[in-house]
Amino acid sequence: MASVHHPRRFFFILSIITLACFSWFVKPSEAVYHGYVPSPWTLAHATFYGDESASETMGGACGYGNLITNGYGTDTAALSTTIFSEGYACGQCYQIRIQTTVDGVILPEPHFDMAKPAFMKIAQWKAGIVPVMYRRVPCNAIRKGGIRFSFQGNGYWLLVYVMNVAGAGDIKQMWVKGTKTGWMSMSHNWGASYQAFATLKGQALSFRLTSYTTKQTITAYNVTPANWNLGLTYQGNVNFH
Repeated sequence: MASVHHPRRFFFILSIITLACFSWFVKPSEAVYHGYVPSPWTLAHATFYGDESASETMGGACGYGNLITNGYGTDTAALSTTIFSEGYACGQCYQIRIQTTVDGVILPEPHFDMAKPAFMKIAQWKAGIVPVMYRRVPCNAIRKGGIRFSFQGNGYWLLVYVMNVAGAGDIKQMWVKGTKTGWMSMSHNWGASYQAFATLKGQALSFRLTSYTTKQTITAYNVTPANWNLGLTYQGNVNFH
């Protein structure tokens, strides 16, 4: 049986689920701590896409690339536009549980099109589409260590993909500072990427980030050495709570 697809699908990670990569299978005991706390449970529905290999999970609208090698795994989903929030939902984490009764109500708009391995943790694949409840949870149980910054671009344009974000899992604003510059605001490019139109080669770089959900701001100093290169990923020593 083929999977049932929602007409508006965005790859997120949750983490995410945030393909907006995305990961919602967090033990309840690990989801409560002194920082971002779980949201109330909300009605939604879920389908799946792809096969057991989750090969179709790779890439997507957050720019995380290979979700396996980048630490996100296959507990991921594509999100409807009501949750995706133009890419600001990239990195958020969710818990999802099946609803056993529906009573003839209209299925709500929030929708998770899950990778098949994730869907099969809550329902049989033959179900196709199922009613679920979901809630946002902190990402700290699955995001360890500092935030990671993956570099693309050229000598005059730095494009940074932000990964391994803990706390609420998301980013609203970002700044970069070289050893020869002040703090410069980076604009949101798409998904989980931010860009700066500046010549920053030959400078050690620091980053400042603000969470989309909690508005908390943290600073990762000296993330890169002065001889950093495009195509590489650098890890800071701080993360959200």
